[in-house]
Amino acid sequence: MEHAKEQLSAERRYFRSGANELSYVDYGGDDKPVLLLLHGHMNDAGTFADLASRLKKEWRVIGLDQRGHGWSGHPADTDYSRESYVTDILNLVRQELGGQPVVMLGHSLGGINAYQFAARYPEYVRAVIVEDVGAEIHADLSFADKLPERSATLGDLRDSLARQGLRAIDYFSESVFEDERGWGFRTDLKGMKASQENSNGQWWEDWLASTCPILLIHGKKSFVMNAEHAELMKSRRPNTSLEIFEHCGHGVHSDDPDGYYAVVKQFLDGLGESGNVNKNGLVKD
Repeated sequence: MEHAKEQLSAERRYFRSGANELSYVDYGGDDKPVLLLLHGHMNDAGTFADLASRLKKEWRVIGLDQRGHGWSGHPADTDYSRESYVTDILNLVRQELGGQPVVMLGHSLGGINAYQFAARYPEYVRAVIVEDVGAEIHADLSFADKLPERSATLGDLRDSLARQGLRAIDYFSESVFEDERGWGFRTDLKGMKASQENSNGQWWEDWLASTCPILLIHGKKSFVMNAEHAELMKSRRPNTSLEIFEHCGHGVHSDDPDGYYAVVKQFLDGLGESGNVNKNGLVKD
């Protein structure tokens, strides 16, 4: 049955995190539990607009534009450290959300940030959904600083990605804008190489440190990780479930929005009945 989307109303807001001004989209519902959405590299909060429209009746959905992305500021010192990404989330939760525990959903870069935040600040996390990123990461975004600052047309912008040998054109061109100078990426292109380099590494300690429920979502055609690694992540960490989408790539939420919504909603609905989560959203001992 085809999904009839709810009318999406949202408010863009801003807050300070250290020296940077960051932005987030609030889809409303102050008296509801919070679902915090974290996009991947070269995306922004808008990548989850479809999911937000489906969940906003039951959740207060917040989509963060992470540093260097979307309407958030680009750090003057090109600071894309693991600590700074996690601290941005901490400041959002404390300053804008009153310190209430949240459910976090993160794709790619956002997924790393989500499970590392859960490892460091479990008191603020009810549960985590990680989309297509591993506990061992080895990727390269050095092509980003070779992309033009502006292109004459959207087609030219997409061609600039193809010239770098990229196949996931739709994914990398998802967060773009047009102004009087032409078409550009709403991303700090010069900072993406450093951001990815800081994301690379083995993060098993962080993956295993939290005890909250985690749903791991993997696209079997992903260029970022493979199914064997996803299975290993599930087997090594208690309280973890895994959903593999056979015909999807790295962006499961855009490749199969209906299937993605179904597994996310099932997981979220189960949190209220989980023996691992109490009525305040905190993990029981």
